[in-house]
Amino acid sequence: MNINFKDKKALVRVDFNVPLDKSYNITDDTRIREAVPTIRQILDQGGSAILMSHLGRPLEKRNADGSLNKEKFTLKHLVKHLRKKLKAKVHFADDCVGKQALKKAAALKPGEVLLLENTRFYEEEEKGDPAFAKKLAALGDVYINDAFGTAHRAHASTTIVANYFDKANKSFGLLMDREIENASRAMKNPAKPVTCVTGGSKVSDKILLLEKFLDYADNILIGGAMAYTFFLAKKGAVGNSLVEADKLKIAKDFLKKAKAAGVKVLLPKDSVCGDKFAADASVQVCPSNQIPDGWMGLDIGPSAARSFASVIRKSQTVIWNGPMGVFEMPAFAGGTKVVAKACAAATKKGAFTMVGGGDSVAAVNQLKLSKKVSFVSTGGGAMLEFLEGKELPGIKAIQG
Repeated sequence: MNINFKDKKALVRVDFNVPLDKSYNITDDTRIREAVPTIRQILDQGGSAILMSHLGRPLEKRNADGSLNKEKFTLKHLVKHLRKKLKAKVHFADDCVGKQALKKAAALKPGEVLLLENTRFYEEEEKGDPAFAKKLAALGDVYINDAFGTAHRAHASTTIVANYFDKANKSFGLLMDREIENASRAMKNPAKPVTCVTGGSKVSDKILLLEKFLDYADNILIGGAMAYTFFLAKKGAVGNSLVEADKLKIAKDFLKKAKAAGVKVLLPKDSVCGDKFAADASVQVCPSNQIPDGWMGLDIGPSAARSFASVIRKSQTVIWNGPMGVFEMPAFAGGTKVVAKACAAATKKGAFTMVGGGDSVAAVNQLKLSKKVSFVSTGGGAMLEFLEGKELPGIKAIQG
């Protein structure tokens, strides 16, 4: 951040969309922790920070009478935890615009923080409404975007608000800088061999990513339910596995493109199968192209896991997005765990490893491996679109 924050009020877009339990306690504070360095730098330089964020989708999940469920989606639940993490005075405004927000922002002293109420209590936020963005902009002297997880959305607080600050008075935060730097490192002149690991349920969700991988990958490892669409396209028997029957041509065409590009595509040789989609399902290991009727592939099998791990450990660059199976069910979490451990092993040998996507990140966090890979992205959809080569509105708004 090339701004001197002394005596300045910094309007900071953070991503505090954190999971809460039924008592509104934070169950994973990763996003708050990741934002702390940016906020602390502002405060340590003698500035004050006005934080804006969304939490959940309150407009879609209203009360039965149509009113907003403010108790469930208020950012007030985060104030106590934020004070503890920042070791600073944190005020709260029960609106993100209007008289109270303006008054509290104006009264903010250097070294203090003001947390604004959920920006998504207003439909103007997701619509990218300029008048709403202008009201937000009026609260601060400078604008900092440190919310990579929302950079792919042209919302008022992530993109449009930047229009009301000149180039000298807007910047990325430290987290955004790291996200962009690491994703760019993985894509532009990466150390070879490059292995891209992808999982998840649908080919349609990941086909743009897979095709982009062909530009720089040596190996592409495909796990998750999306693998069974490829097996079906190759005339394999996939039982009751989740497939996209209308995407078989896309799958076939991708395999042809990969062969022409000289990129090795590994599909899982075997699968851990269940007789139902449930944690208490009966389990057997089957060849992935010979799954019996009534059974479904819910994780890559032990042989596939060994093959995938071997390729990952021999790589110099690894990009991983998406789980290998139904990671939230212990019986089908093995493949994802093996891939996570292989990424850590590759890192230890000097490889650059980047993990993105909710379940992949959850896996490295649960296994306490987040510090043993090179970089863990905070942005699921944003990281996916960045890796696909798309221009993200939140980044363009700062870079111009």
